[in-house]
Amino acid sequence: MTTNPSTRLKIAVLFGGRSGEHEVSLVSAQSVLSVLDPAKYEVLQVGITHEGAWLTGDNVRDLLEKGETKGLIPCTLLPDPSKPGLYALRITDHGTVLEKLTDIDVIFPVLHGTCGEDGTLQGLLEMADLAYVGAGVTGSAVGMDKGVFKDVMRTNGIPTVESVIVLRNEIEKDMESVIRKAEAVAAYPLFVKPANLGSSVGITKCRSRADLAEGLLEAASYDRRVLVERGVNAREIEASVLGNDEPQASVPGEVLPSREFYSYESKYMDGTSCLLIPAPLPTETAEKIRQMAVTAYKAIDCAGMARVDFFIDKVTEEIFLNEVNTIPGFTSISMYPKLWEATGLPYAKLVDRLIELALERKAERDRTERRFRRTA
Repeated sequence: MTTNPSTRLKIAVLFGGRSGEHEVSLVSAQSVLSVLDPAKYEVLQVGITHEGAWLTGDNVRDLLEKGETKGLIPCTLLPDPSKPGLYALRITDHGTVLEKLTDIDVIFPVLHGTCGEDGTLQGLLEMADLAYVGAGVTGSAVGMDKGVFKDVMRTNGIPTVESVIVLRNEIEKDMESVIRKAEAVAAYPLFVKPANLGSSVGITKCRSRADLAEGLLEAASYDRRVLVERGVNAREIEASVLGNDEPQASVPGEVLPSREFYSYESKYMDGTSCLLIPAPLPTETAEKIRQMAVTAYKAIDCAGMARVDFFIDKVTEEIFLNEVNTIPGFTSISMYPKLWEATGLPYAKLVDRLIELALERKAERDRTERRFRRTA
């Protein structure tokens, strides 16, 4: 049986990006690309370099990973809905000109961290009036900023670990004052994190003032806003959420880090951390976590997907919501797809569903009136 190419959806998968999570994005993209059914989709790869250049062509992901990008085509999207699609940037004797390459039905961002998961890309896609997988501008921005996110959770009665936000400028000008502010949060150990990054990039566990100063400088190298929070001797529990206006949560899973905490190395380099799916939890606790995950998801107006991370204090058994990841990892060892597989939704069907949700969200946006109508 042959497939009519005109019936296939044109899916542009975006990966790489100007982020400390660039390399993680390339691994996630490989997994997503491997399950997009060529009978259903015409797939276009768009890689974004560390410097922010957009490139397309054949085998972009592999070439970007190798740093061999000379033969790729510079490209761009325009924030003008009257000029939809992906455009090549061609160098001519008269300067750089735009040449349309193809229309696009759905953008599938696999961009973790800044300039991809934080609402910036989503703003461009909204202006271009394109369907795209995942949360919109608000959900992406609030989910990305750990400080703002915690404030929203507290407003909604969802417990989070005690924390404070400090600025890079404060750290550089008066480290002693910042240390005093951080130590007022709780006794050591303290965790220091870039407010707008994921994949455990730039996170430090601090047991002393010396550790704290070092951790603050490390986090500040990745972001101008830095989160300091109380260290919790905790189990790390995660739940995956899927949907738009009526989201559902997967069974929870538990992370057993191979190191002191679920660091970048234990996630992506040594591969020794263990995932327990489903998490060994009492039924009531598991259900409470699923409900809290959906509540948090709705509170930030999330859409499409998110992985919601929790701590359970090993002593008091208190549950704290840690963060929401609006573009969670899609690698072969990532919790988000594994949790849905355990809940009954295999990887390939999960990707199909995310594309369907993107189109549903776009149809809902299209119902919005864009012109003022006088009623009298």
